[in-house]
Amino acid sequence: MSAPWHIGVIGGSGLAAGIGLDDAQEIDVSSPFGAPSAPVTTGTLAGVRFTFLPRHGPGHRTPPALVNYRANIDVLKRCGVTDVIALSAIGSLNEAMKPGHFVAVDQFIDRTSSRENSFFEAGIVAHVSMADPVCPRLSAGLADAAEGEGGMVHRSGCYLAMEGPQFSTRAESRMYRTWGADVIGMTAMPEARLAREAELPYGLLAMVTDYDSWREGEAVSVEDVLAVMHRNVALAHRVVRRFAASLPAQRSASPIDTALDNAVMTAPAQRDPVLRARLHAVAGRVL
Repeated sequence: MSAPWHIGVIGGSGLAAGIGLDDAQEIDVSSPFGAPSAPVTTGTLAGVRFTFLPRHGPGHRTPPALVNYRANIDVLKRCGVTDVIALSAIGSLNEAMKPGHFVAVDQFIDRTSSRENSFFEAGIVAHVSMADPVCPRLSAGLADAAEGEGGMVHRSGCYLAMEGPQFSTRAESRMYRTWGADVIGMTAMPEARLAREAELPYGLLAMVTDYDSWREGEAVSVEDVLAVMHRNVALAHRVVRRFAASLPAQRSASPIDTALDNAVMTAPAQRDPVLRARLHAVAGRVL
């Protein structure tokens, strides 16, 4: 069964403004999970509906651990988004993934500890599969778009999600390399987990800004990160535009659209009605 695309984009606060959306509108959308990072900006790009949400809010004022990831995913679902693409800066734990390169992340190691990482709570229990945490067609489309704009792209990579807000110690950085992590960041978890619970296919195109701190004599700094980001912001805009233009006219169904089938464990008669109401947007299809 096919339907129109509606792409949600989670990224930096200036991404929507520089992308050139047609008929752009900024809209406040409320969530029962609290306040999202910011109002959404919605419009069309190459004839496709896009809705942008700045992960850290206007002016990058919310640190990674305090981002309301649940509210952000919930409001995108309420807007009718069918798929989510995320753009973020990362450090590299892999010599081949150099500053300025893109990585289409396909696996995660989650080391975050203080964040609400599920929509489901006591009263309604559900378990979704995270074995393959990203959508392969979104990842391939993003990688193709980045390559088409002249970017150097790695089509797979394992992302170590750390709590932050400080960068890694050298010992931590070197340990993560032994675990098989390729890149490191602070925001993709629980974002990817929540997108899966909301039955939203998720793809992450990340830009390497630094080598973290595993290389002798080198240490990551905000100056390094910002310098690479500023040099590549126009490229990121072009990548999103090319991705939009590459989408088929109609969206075919994804297995992730039904990720909650057979995931809810709580018997219908035992489900908390208050929580069920809160879950209406993300899980109403199965509740």
